[in-house]
Amino acid sequence: MFNQLSLRRCVLASVFVFASFGACLLASATDELDEIPTPVREFRAAWIATVANIDWPTKSGLSSAQQQDELLSLLDLAKQLNLNAVVLQIRPSCDALYPSKLEPWSEFLTGSMGKAPVPKYDPLEFAVKEAHARGLELHAWFNPYRALHPSAKGPVSDNHISKREPQLVKKYGKYLWLDPGEPKAVDHSIAVVMDVVRRYDVDGVHLDDYFYPYPVNDEAGKPVSFPDDASWEKARAAGNTLSRDDWRRQNVDNFVERLYGEIKAEKRWVKFGISPFGIWRPGNPPQIKGFDQYAAIYADARKWFAEGWLDYFAPQLYWKIGKTAQSYPALLNWWHEQNEQGRHLWPGNYTSRLLAGGSSDWTADEIVAQVWTTRAQAGADGNIHFSIKALAGNSKGVANKLAEGPYREPALVPASPWLADPKQETVQKPVLKISQAGDDSIVSFKSPTQPWLWVVRARYGEKWKIQLVAGRTSDCNLAKTFGISADQGKPDLVVVSSIDRIGQESPIATASFSSP
Repeated sequence: MFNQLSLRRCVLASVFVFASFGACLLASATDELDEIPTPVREFRAAWIATVANIDWPTKSGLSSAQQQDELLSLLDLAKQLNLNAVVLQIRPSCDALYPSKLEPWSEFLTGSMGKAPVPKYDPLEFAVKEAHARGLELHAWFNPYRALHPSAKGPVSDNHISKREPQLVKKYGKYLWLDPGEPKAVDHSIAVVMDVVRRYDVDGVHLDDYFYPYPVNDEAGKPVSFPDDASWEKARAAGNTLSRDDWRRQNVDNFVERLYGEIKAEKRWVKFGISPFGIWRPGNPPQIKGFDQYAAIYADARKWFAEGWLDYFAPQLYWKIGKTAQSYPALLNWWHEQNEQGRHLWPGNYTSRLLAGGSSDWTADEIVAQVWTTRAQAGADGNIHFSIKALAGNSKGVANKLAEGPYREPALVPASPWLADPKQETVQKPVLKISQAGDDSIVSFKSPTQPWLWVVRARYGEKWKIQLVAGRTSDCNLAKTFGISADQGKPDLVVVSSIDRIGQESPIATASFSSP
């Protein structure tokens, strides 16, 4: 089922071809449109983790062609499963899976930190282009403060932050970590993100749950405090009167709020999302027990959501539906209740639990049921799967069950109307043109501005078929052609609309069949 797709590319125009069956097509403002089907609106995504080569590349040091082939296979899979986005990790630990003047090439890509791929290419530019050719959003995933991961085995390059600015970096457990209390560390991480926002056509910026690190214990089993004495003392000398824990939380709050503002000032339409640990504090809601991110890693995720310092919120709800102390539906509903600004709620699902073999009692039915549970929850309109490896391997049949169940039909990313630019025109109605090519009738459609997607609805009597067609595919002027085989019958009506970068749909244009 998961064969690689062959995709042609275009920019502004697309062409839909139908067998003519002795009929012709007429552009029409028909009155027969009482019940036009609306595509499902649901964010469907998967994380593509690069740290420790979890998902991509499958091992470091592959050739550029091998890296590209592996990534194309994952994007093809996402398209075949009717996903509409991927979240690609491009900064695992103060390194880069793209050419950067701020940080070195990642060891996880080439096998040696600071070494460019051979032959040289830009993996992020490649990923964005190929994702867009498939109608997939590409969200760039950053780790804001992790500076070195213990799975990195090679030498640290001279242009790594730990060598250039060692006073900003702290050793904590087996990791190196930027100190969130150091203003220069904050400036550096924000500069890295904004460099990508300016230079690449990404659809989103994504942060995970790593701000201050998860606690580690010493040999006696006692928690080790994060070694930020120097930045703490500087803050006190500058007039800080908060407790140390509150000061740490404020450091993270300020980072999130500032980054959101800078992204919007540069490119308003680029979505910003965070995927924090799934529990804010034990007891919220009352039956919940577990890790306290507010107290232990100084992440006041509830505040970020309530203040609207992001466009989507993806709490990692990595527990079963029936697990009372960490109940998936109970936590999902609680997070919905914190959504004071009406942002998107797209929980993360631990689909890779299916990879644990005999040590895990998780089933594919659990993951599918979680997707249905999300759909049933008011205010929640999507899911993100960790990670794509489980989908690519069809672990315990999960890819098949999603494709045959909740992901059977394509879906549009939910709209983000708060991102609309009041200075720009609203999305325009497409223009349809009818022509003949031998026995075929051709409907071509275009928009005054380049759409993100086309929505093409074809009616066969009382049944409709919906296709989502990529609109931002390349800089060429080739038309994209789609055929409908004769055994599907003759559509009597075609309805086309376009979707812009923030998910808003244009007015529809129609073309109807009539007898010659």
